[in-house]
Amino acid sequence: MPGIDECLLEAMQLPGARGVALVDWTSGLALGTAGESPGGDHEAAAAEAAELARLAAEHRAFAPDDPKDPADGAADPPVEDVIISNRDSYHVLCFVRTSFDSSVFLHLWLARVEGNLALARIRLGEMTGRLVLG
Repeated sequence: MPGIDECLLEAMQLPGARGVALVDWTSGLALGTAGESPGGDHEAAAAEAAELARLAAEHRAFAPDDPKDPADGAADPPVEDVIISNRDSYHVLCFVRTSFDSSVFLHLWLARVEGNLALARIRLGEMTGRLVLG
C-alpha cells in the first residue's frame, strides 16, 4: 500500500502529467506535491482547487441519489471526481475514500495533447483506493 509520496510519483508517471497534489479540501492545504503547479505556486493552486472540491462536496445537487448506510464502516466521498478542461489542459480532482470522514483529494494537472483523460481517471481511482494516509 503506497503512502503519499509513492502515490504522487505514480501519478506523475501518467502520460501528460504536469503536476499532482494531495489536498485537504476543508483547509485548502497541500499535503504533498510533485511536478509543476498551475500558476507556479503549489499552495495557491491547492487552495483554489479546494474551493472547487468543497463546492462539489457540500452541495446536494452533486450528491448521489442513493446514499450508503453510514454504518457500513467506510466513508464515501461526496463525489468521485471533478474534471475541469481548458484550451491546453485538464484538471482532475479525485476524492479519496477512507475508513474515516475523508476530506482529501488528488489534483492532477494533465496536458491535453499528451494526456489521456480516461486513463488518468481510471488510474487515479485505483491510486486513491490503495493510498494509505497517516
